[in-house]
Amino acid sequence: MGAKEITVVFYRQNHLKDNWKVDLDGVEAERFFGKLEGDLSRAGVVLKRSRNEAFTIDINSYADLLNAVRISSPADGFGSVCVGHIIGQSQNLDIMDDIRRAVMRIAFAPETVPPEDHNRKVCHNCGCGC
Repeated sequence: MGAKEITVVFYRQNHLKDNWKVDLDGVEAERFFGKLEGDLSRAGVVLKRSRNEAFTIDINSYADLLNAVRISSPADGFGSVCVGHIIGQSQNLDIMDDIRRAVMRIAFAPETVPPEDHNRKVCHNCGCGC
C-alpha cells in the first residue's frame, strides 16, 4: 500500500474588505508548508498543495477564509472539505495554525471529522462514525 496523500486546495479569493488577506505564496507560507510536509512524511503521509481557480470564494469574514481552503484525502473519503468544517471554530484566527490542525486531524484522526449535514444519519452516538 502506498503512502496516504492529503492535498490542501486553495480556492480563488475575492476579498470584499481588506481583512483576512493572507500571502499563501510568500516565504513564511513556504517555510510553514515545508515543515508540515517534513513532519507528515516521517509518518508516511504525503502532503500536496494545489489551487482551484474554478471556484471563487467571497471573503467577508474569517469563516469565509477557512471555507476557501479545502482538504482532500481520498483514502479517507474526503473529496473537498473546508478547513472550518474539519476544525470547527478557530481558536486563534491564525490560518496557518488552522490549516495545520485540519491536516493533522485528517492525517491521524479522520474518523473524528463529522460527516457533512447531507450525509449524517441518526445513530446511537457511540462515536463509531456511522
